[in-house]
Amino acid sequence: MKAATILVVIIFGAAVDAKTVQINETLTNWIDAAENGILAEMWFDGVPRGISAFHPSPSGYQVYRNVMHFGCRGDGVTDDTTCINLAISSGGRCGEGCGSSTVTPALIYFPSGSYVVSSPIIMYYYSQLVGNANNPPRIIAAPHFSGMAIFDSNPYDNYGNNWFTNQNNFFRQVRNFVIDTTRTPSGSSTTGVHWQVAQATSLVNLEFVMSTQPGTGHQGIWMENGSGGFMSDLKFHGGRFGMWVGNQQFLSLDLEFNNCDTAIYMNWNWQWTFKNIRITNSRIGIDMSATGGTVSSGVGSILLMDSTITNTQVGILLRNNPPPNRDDVSGTLLLDNVQVNGVATAVQNIDGAPVLQYNGIISSWGRGSRYQDGSGVGTYTTGFLPNISKSASLLDAQGRFFRRTRPQYETLPASQFDSVKAHGATGNGVTDDSDAVQATINANVNNGRIVYFPAGTYVLFKTVIIPPGVRIIGEVWSVIMAGGNAVFQDEMNPRPVFKVGEPGQHGNVEITDLMFATKGAQPGAILVQWNIRQGSQGGAGMWDSHFRVGGTTGSNLQVPQCPKGQGAVRHCQGVHTLLHISATGSGYFENVWAWTADHDLDNHLAQGQISIYTGRGVVVESLDGPVWLYGTQSEHNVFSQYQLTGTRNIFMTMIQSETPYWQPAPRAPAPFTPNPVFSDPTYSHCTAADFRCPLSYALIAKRCSNIYLYGAGMYNFFNNYDQTCLNTEDCQRNMVTLANNSNFYMYNINTKASINMVVHDNDRVLALGAHNVNGFCQTVNAFTAQL
Repeated sequence: MKAATILVVIIFGAAVDAKTVQINETLTNWIDAAENGILAEMWFDGVPRGISAFHPSPSGYQVYRNVMHFGCRGDGVTDDTTCINLAISSGGRCGEGCGSSTVTPALIYFPSGSYVVSSPIIMYYYSQLVGNANNPPRIIAAPHFSGMAIFDSNPYDNYGNNWFTNQNNFFRQVRNFVIDTTRTPSGSSTTGVHWQVAQATSLVNLEFVMSTQPGTGHQGIWMENGSGGFMSDLKFHGGRFGMWVGNQQFLSLDLEFNNCDTAIYMNWNWQWTFKNIRITNSRIGIDMSATGGTVSSGVGSILLMDSTITNTQVGILLRNNPPPNRDDVSGTLLLDNVQVNGVATAVQNIDGAPVLQYNGIISSWGRGSRYQDGSGVGTYTTGFLPNISKSASLLDAQGRFFRRTRPQYETLPASQFDSVKAHGATGNGVTDDSDAVQATINANVNNGRIVYFPAGTYVLFKTVIIPPGVRIIGEVWSVIMAGGNAVFQDEMNPRPVFKVGEPGQHGNVEITDLMFATKGAQPGAILVQWNIRQGSQGGAGMWDSHFRVGGTTGSNLQVPQCPKGQGAVRHCQGVHTLLHISATGSGYFENVWAWTADHDLDNHLAQGQISIYTGRGVVVESLDGPVWLYGTQSEHNVFSQYQLTGTRNIFMTMIQSETPYWQPAPRAPAPFTPNPVFSDPTYSHCTAADFRCPLSYALIAKRCSNIYLYGAGMYNFFNNYDQTCLNTEDCQRNMVTLANNSNFYMYNINTKASINMVVHDNDRVLALGAHNVNGFCQTVNAFTAQL
């Protein structure tokens, strides 16, 4: 009765929005479960199974696996190591010696229970390991546990070689587990997760339980390198390190550390953004003292925002005072809305000298280079930054930037999932599934059911429209593939493949675990056009969904068709745009990788380079927002990776981009024609002799206001596949271009091998790379000039 009373209060005591509906739905199902004396398993076992469309035996290959079906007991006593690894590896999947493959995906489900393991659970390529979110299974390291970690995303062989190339170790998920090291000796270095990964990966809803004995060596996450990445909703108890990590770039959201000796040890990075972090009763909150400099890659930059540090000796430990050379900005730090309570020293140098002794709310504080006007001259400073006004529509009730974790629909029964296959879709990578997919969507508007895409490749020959009131989830990134020879061929008259709402429509839509792709050249295809305006804060969103143009079996855009060095050819002209958020659109996007492939994932160990030409990456034209871009990446597109035009109220954190490896052969905008409807840059200002100029911008922002960018990694690694330019840091002339903006703020922006980090409409330099050297990259701590 008590739970039922709470439910009534929620229904009648507050405005009904998407979050309220989700809470009501969750409570209702939990009440039903409690009355029956059970904590229900998730819906996975009860829904139709999918296929791998381009596997040699699509009908024979098993995508979904339940570890109980492979002999696991989950009784807290039996050693389940062998059965778990059999569930992951069976079926000739991509493991040691494979490199990469998209044709052997697997979702491995762990029902509630306690699973004892004596050696690592090894993640094969393209794996999702998912526990029951209603009652997360506990994975327990046996007292005699031996190996790198309980979960190992990238094992080493006996010669120190990884199974997978770390910066190409894509497509991994681990979610809904309690990871327990407490049965192992306290002094051992037992580790929960070895997470050496790249894009399209995530750790979500994990709890690490470690020894709290003095001198313990336990650690939750160990990460030595990679090119990530995203993690969220993690809890760490005890241990020497909650996290011991290093990566090119990463986003971490909603992490909680209790009684860790050091909550976070940062070994190296280019940029890492932490948001909604809670550190309590630790000796050190964040240790970022690992030495860097103008040439070595130590800790490049860290951004901590909307977070709390409580009852901790040292909040953040830095390298010693910056050297006399102002051009060395290694160890850049930005604190934004960080509350410090009961902390002896908020920020301290490794030599013990206090940098900031403060308790209370730190509105904005930084160490690094600042650009406050349009002179192009920055200053290296340590101290408080001017407070800025943040758009209310982007904030939650506590004044933090709003965040919503991915939906899992864990309390819904399988009967609430309506499979597109029940409406005639095949997912076989050949048949036109447009009508069947549309019929499924139309049948599930505002009815509480979930549109379910079993694993497979669903080819769409025409636009599918997703109206308000639809929730969609896939199985191991079910593929939505633009196809046909008619609708998506005209680059000057582009058509959306997945059209989320009609212009002007209001309401909520949820999309999770999908992959958007193309079959052959579709230069008039906008893979996703987002027109819908959210009906409630964060109610219209996309989570753990990605864009992948080429580089896979079935795409017809692989090494045989599109080898590098061929020059622009019509049959390799991928798509028009990956993600277009239109003038009427607003939405929430989390862990979204928009990738035009630079190499062939199904070329296995060779991973041969390819040249594919996609017009635009992420285009945002929302007139009033709000739009949240959490942990998004956009890579290898012709005009730009991110373009903001005439938009307002946009929050972006830890964006990442790469310039196409093949540019300037051809020079941008080739092979596309600029379209003024999309405000495309023409690159007409580039002289014929300047081959560094006609290269894709990482970010274009014009006529925008209320834009907040917290953390960016914008890189160029090649000039027409040649890397000689890295030696002189001049592969590209301009990386970011701005014009006619107001209330536009950028923090901890990092570039690689661009002469000019930021320019004003191509007519003057606002930040020069050579003045902001930070190990491998160049970094600006705060860019607040209004231009």
